[in-house]
Amino acid sequence: MENKTIISADIEAYVLSAAKSAFQVKREFSQATTAMKNDALRLIAAAIGDRKTAILDANRNDLGNAVNIDPALLERLALTEKRVSEMINGILSVVELPDPVGTISHLGRRPSGIEVGRMRVPLGMIGIIYEARPAVTADVSALAIKSGNVALLKGGSEAQFSNQVIASCVREGLGAAGLPVSGIICLDTTDRRAVGTMLKLNQYIDVIVPRGGKGLCRRVATEATMPSIKHLDGVCHVYLDDSAEVDKAIAIAINAKTQRYGTCNTMETLLATPAAASRIFPKLIEEYALRGVELRGCSRTCEFSVSVIEVTEEDWYTEYLAPILSIKIVSDIDEAMEHIAKYGSGHSEAIVTENLSSAKKFLNEVDSSSVMVNASTRFADGFEYGLGAEMGISTDKFHARGPVGLEGLTSEKWVVIGDGQIRE
Repeated sequence: MENKTIISADIEAYVLSAAKSAFQVKREFSQATTAMKNDALRLIAAAIGDRKTAILDANRNDLGNAVNIDPALLERLALTEKRVSEMINGILSVVELPDPVGTISHLGRRPSGIEVGRMRVPLGMIGIIYEARPAVTADVSALAIKSGNVALLKGGSEAQFSNQVIASCVREGLGAAGLPVSGIICLDTTDRRAVGTMLKLNQYIDVIVPRGGKGLCRRVATEATMPSIKHLDGVCHVYLDDSAEVDKAIAIAINAKTQRYGTCNTMETLLATPAAASRIFPKLIEEYALRGVELRGCSRTCEFSVSVIEVTEEDWYTEYLAPILSIKIVSDIDEAMEHIAKYGSGHSEAIVTENLSSAKKFLNEVDSSSVMVNASTRFADGFEYGLGAEMGISTDKFHARGPVGLEGLTSEKWVVIGDGQIRE
């Protein structure tokens, strides 16, 4: 197992050296052919499969060292054979995606005779800072490689051993495919000063992506000297409209909350009209009780069961990442959307309805990065959206929004094709 961790008296020098190493091969990565990039991804996936036992052993080491860690983070840290298989499948799914680099769109001829269009190009170097999520090492490496970007990764200390074994598989695949192994570097240090150093390196890092809690995202928003792709909270809502079908509503509400608690697309607040609540809540509340979910509701919700605790104003803003759910009965769809606009984080919202007009109104007027009709918020995910994997989820409106895949890791440059034209 690769368990040597860099302990440097000058951590800034170590991070700077790593950034320079990746930066020096940026052109090679941006010019790599689709075939070469796909070959590297297949080889990385094969290496992860071959070293599955080593990855799981490293993860057990990380889990054994995890003390006083939040349950949501612990759940994200843990790897299983299934999760390693999902990691491999995620990489292979990126292979099947079209390569955005070099594609030209909107090409049109101007009155002068020149043709003007836009070409997709890599962003350059991506910095990724993430906490307790070893699978991210594989996901973001695959996306960076396919989109022609080099990357500097700083994983959380909780997953240090797991990250380094996975990173060694990435290096193995790159080298076997003839790409520079320094194009994807996972910093081998637990020193928290590495994050601060990365945030200063705007001469090398073109965009920074935080994958972690609010503290990390706030720090990046405050200290980063380069653009960032981020979201602060995942306060997601499911709204049950008057016409919501009972079994469908229960299935979606249960899945959105309980399929996984520690994810940013997990529902944290359930909204329902009085008519929907009267038909759905008696059975739904029983189902939540069976799963050990603590319910915090408005006064009208409390009337349905003595097990429902009175909700507070702070609860509406809270991303629990735990088996806790806030519930509010609203008069209609407009009040539901007003609640989402006030308390939501712009992440993912869903409506359950059989009314086409309500569905269209919700889609048109709710201002979040993902808006859904009759589906669980847990689908707000790069893999589920057909992106292969995701670099992260952005609730910003520039430069990318929602799950960030290959296209989100590119920008456009203008291209002009002429035949000797000069401007009069």
